[in-house]
Amino acid sequence: MPFPKKRNALRFSEEEKRKLESINRSRTEEKRRALRAAILLDSLSGQSDESIAQHHHVSRGTVVLCIQKCLEFGLDAALGELPRPGRPRQLPDDAIAWVQNLACQKPKELGYSYELWTFKLLTAQVRQHCVAAKHPALQKLSRSKLHKILRKAELRPHKIRYYVECRDPAFEAKMAIVLHVYKEVEIVKDYLSGGENGQLRMVTISYDEKPGIQALAVTTPDRPPVPGQHASYLRDYEYERLGTVSLLAGLDLHSGRIIETVSNTHKSADFIAFLKKLEEAYPKPQTIRLILDNHSAHISKETRSYLETVPQRFVFVFTPTHGSWLNLIENQFSKMTRTMLRGIRVASKQELIDRIHLYFEEINAAPVVFRWKYKMDETIIV
Repeated sequence: MPFPKKRNALRFSEEEKRKLESINRSRTEEKRRALRAAILLDSLSGQSDESIAQHHHVSRGTVVLCIQKCLEFGLDAALGELPRPGRPRQLPDDAIAWVQNLACQKPKELGYSYELWTFKLLTAQVRQHCVAAKHPALQKLSRSKLHKILRKAELRPHKIRYYVECRDPAFEAKMAIVLHVYKEVEIVKDYLSGGENGQLRMVTISYDEKPGIQALAVTTPDRPPVPGQHASYLRDYEYERLGTVSLLAGLDLHSGRIIETVSNTHKSADFIAFLKKLEEAYPKPQTIRLILDNHSAHISKETRSYLETVPQRFVFVFTPTHGSWLNLIENQFSKMTRTMLRGIRVASKQELIDRIHLYFEEINAAPVVFRWKYKMDETIIV
């Protein structure tokens, strides 16, 4: 190729020189950018094109092209790539927008039995109706191209992401009440830890139910791990259902102890039985304050009738609707599910009940005091 006999000398500002040196020294920079930066620095130092080409093991044409790009289009163009002619776009913007809009509709709205799109189904829908929608370029749309269109738009119409709708207009106010209770408990605990003695006039219990705990039995005994053969327990996938039980538990926010009962149901009678157990656990001068959700058993006629027999003994603080995550006992239930209940198998329902009782005996032997942190700094006791 012909090379120019004369050309202007390269000139860079101090900032551009530092940029080139940084790219040249970098160990994570793209290789071709680092090579171009080195070529420009060598040319700036006065080296000939031939010596630069030999030093970097490239052709002289590569060196000349890099320098000419810098002189014509600037430093950034020399380090990068100039636009190249290529095949024109096959899909116009309005066709892509139509595909994206189609993906945002449910298949059942268009007459299909499917709830969500599959790539195969959506591709067929596009091909079938694109001409009528005045987008004939989509007649040969492939699934891979459809995937690229949806991925670029950050659409995943083949998946569902669940959330909880906030249906309680007074959610923030009710949440503040619960957080005030946690703040008050924290203040009292700090006060008592300072050496002050005396009995609490009010004890706070975080209460909830965990219904539907399944009692499952194995049909074949588990096989224990064997070194060199299998690292984990082996279990036949078949199992036998023995029924379910419901756990009713209250977490003492002052001591970390848990009071619980296990029953076959979680009706008003079961809740009242739990309240009676709380009465026995705490001396009568104390008021028992419960943080609990809006389950029907907590506000039923039977429950209200019982509370009238023990006036000023219980105080209920309700979490907002769909706000049971504000209840600290949920942390303990989550831990229980992930540890003790995970993969549990029993020979009878009574064995499941006994093991649940044993679990909480172990918890109460070394109780952990839970502390609520979320938005606590925004809570002020008035």
